[in-house]
Amino acid sequence: MTTDHACCAPGAAHDPAPLTLGAPTLARDAAASLRASVVADLVDVPGGEFVMGHDGPDGYPSDGEGPAHVVTLRPFRMMRTAVTNAQFAGFVEATGYRTEAEVFGWSFVFAGLLPDDFPPTRAAVGTPWWRQVEGAHWRRPEGPHSDVVDRADHPVVHVSWSDASAFASWAGLRLPTEGEWERAARGGRAGAHYPWGHEREPGGEHRMNVWQGEFPTRNTLEDGYLGTAPADAFAPNDLGLHNTTGNVWEWCQDWFAPDAYASSADVDPTGPAQGSARVMRGGSYLCHESYCFRYRVDSRSSSTPDSSAGNIGFRCAAAAASCDVGDVAPPARP
Repeated sequence: MTTDHACCAPGAAHDPAPLTLGAPTLARDAAASLRASVVADLVDVPGGEFVMGHDGPDGYPSDGEGPAHVVTLRPFRMMRTAVTNAQFAGFVEATGYRTEAEVFGWSFVFAGLLPDDFPPTRAAVGTPWWRQVEGAHWRRPEGPHSDVVDRADHPVVHVSWSDASAFASWAGLRLPTEGEWERAARGGRAGAHYPWGHEREPGGEHRMNVWQGEFPTRNTLEDGYLGTAPADAFAPNDLGLHNTTGNVWEWCQDWFAPDAYASSADVDPTGPAQGSARVMRGGSYLCHESYCFRYRVDSRSSSTPDSSAGNIGFRCAAAAASCDVGDVAPPARP
């Protein structure tokens, strides 16, 4: 990945390597049941017009947050939470899939989650809090000494865009377009930075998992979490979606371009036809207003499709259940 966003995942300059399938261990009926449960987790998002993007001085124009523009979408469905470790484990057991981090043998881990005596490893250039950890992947999020046994309901991390797309295809779903993601994340609220309104902590209540204190040396844990939180840890927005800001970045279908909004379609936009990085939305547990005010429904970021780190996950989308043949949601870009 090539990015100057300190809170985003550092890019991995991987050499091309084929993704591989192992031996499935989940019975066919059980796999079908799991897929059905994932689809059952979708909530309806009404179609219509909304204002996408942000022109205000408190954003990041270099990210291409503007111009704010009116977009019209057909109805669609979105998972109420990010895909969890339990759901991803079922996919792996059903297909034998190996993530890119597993194939490459390492991924980036936030240094603050590593033990004090963890051996020195290479840090990402310019962002030394990101450490290259051999053996870190979705099942071992901080490396070989860790596991997700007690994090089954947390969002899966260390998944690349390609990994996320593979899960979505297996489930009969897809990744959301960037426009769909923002409409669903807003929960029907116009002009607000957050799914619940304009204030980050209304009445002093923390409603998302982001960094408090001084990054990267001191997290006061006022929201209760240092790393990821359960995928449904905080109250949902008005459409029933949890944690669309904070916790983990979420992959979208679209290729990223900082000038995409200036030329995007007004109806069901699917982003640029090509690019080198894919859009990520929502911010993560590492975002802090002092340097990375990207835990907003109107912010955006990007990463190369093979990038993985301990703060990137995803959720899936689908056409509205009532859509007729020929009236389907936009297809994923190749």
